[in-house]
Amino acid sequence: MLDFLMQIPPIWMAVIATTFTWGVTALGAATVFFFKTVNRKVLDLMMGFSAGVMIAASFWSLLAPAIELSETLGYISWLWPAVGFAVGGFFVILASKLLDKAIKLKDEAQGKSLKRSIMLVSSITLHNIPEGLSVGVAFGAFALGVPGCESVGAFLLALGIGIQNFPEGVSVALPLRREGMGRGKAFFYGQASGVVEPIAAIIGFYLATLMRAFLPFALAFSAGAMISVVCSELIPEANEHKNLAVIGSIVGFLVMMVLDVALG
Repeated sequence: MLDFLMQIPPIWMAVIATTFTWGVTALGAATVFFFKTVNRKVLDLMMGFSAGVMIAASFWSLLAPAIELSETLGYISWLWPAVGFAVGGFFVILASKLLDKAIKLKDEAQGKSLKRSIMLVSSITLHNIPEGLSVGVAFGAFALGVPGCESVGAFLLALGIGIQNFPEGVSVALPLRREGMGRGKAFFYGQASGVVEPIAAIIGFYLATLMRAFLPFALAFSAGAMISVVCSELIPEANEHKNLAVIGSIVGFLVMMVLDVALG
């Protein structure tokens, strides 16, 4: 199976990987057809596991290669990775703030129920954009042969994102259903929150491959955005069963670290 994947052009690897993450979002949203609620302990464990995978991937698949490439290109090894990491993190924070402001304006005119619906779909969709970009940039760096950037690491990054997309699909579809929306419509909006990932991956891939000199910044930007998503979305969301979330994070980090180092 691994040999077969190695024969696929990197751009299609990125599309396949992020189509998988979108599919897992749809799978989570599909729970609306079978359940009214999903076990919160299971969701918190999955959130914690995904957080661990994404933190590990942010370093081994994105930040470490950015530092190594900076040295290869003759830059100050830490400068552009540090700038990119900071910009990526603040980008997610700023985008979230702007979204909150837009929702508040709509809420004043159209009521709390609409606000909750907009917030659920828009917030998940918004933070899926940097996730898709991260996967695309990782595969773009692999296509350029950047040291430390391997297809295995990029696929593992997508796996971590996909796992945490399942509870995201659940967290969009079930609340919309509780608001009185039909099952089909709630599922549609739940899975739609993940459709931006393949699109963002293609953009990230071509940005990475067309601007090699810009790649240390782009890799670090993706790492900063991922860490910001973990800290602002996953960890707070999994606080109902903290011990399970911590256990999941440790296991997820270890799994990603071992696989990335052993296979990469």
